[in-house]
Amino acid sequence: MREIIDFLINAQVVEFLTDPRVMFAAGALFLLSIALKWRIVAISLFAVAALVAVAHYSKLAEGKAAMDTNMLVFAIGSFLVIVVVIYFLFIRGD
Repeated sequence: MREIIDFLINAQVVEFLTDPRVMFAAGALFLLSIALKWRIVAISLFAVAALVAVAHYSKLAEGKAAMDTNMLVFAIGSFLVIVVVIYFLFIRGD
């Protein structure tokens, strides 16, 4: 698990995804997908944005809190995102 976190820190994925231009483009695509009822695109964008928000909130790259606390926040947040995505993909019907 530590190798995955080190890769994400070194690859600067979070910095790229939190760039205002990328966020604006993703937001515009999300609104377009809702307007045109592209369900898979909207759920995919939601999942990516939510996981980036969880990674940013848990401060994995900054190392400001204990690793156990960071991993707990990241694990619970990721679990909740996955539950919401599964709900919208499989349980909730149109």
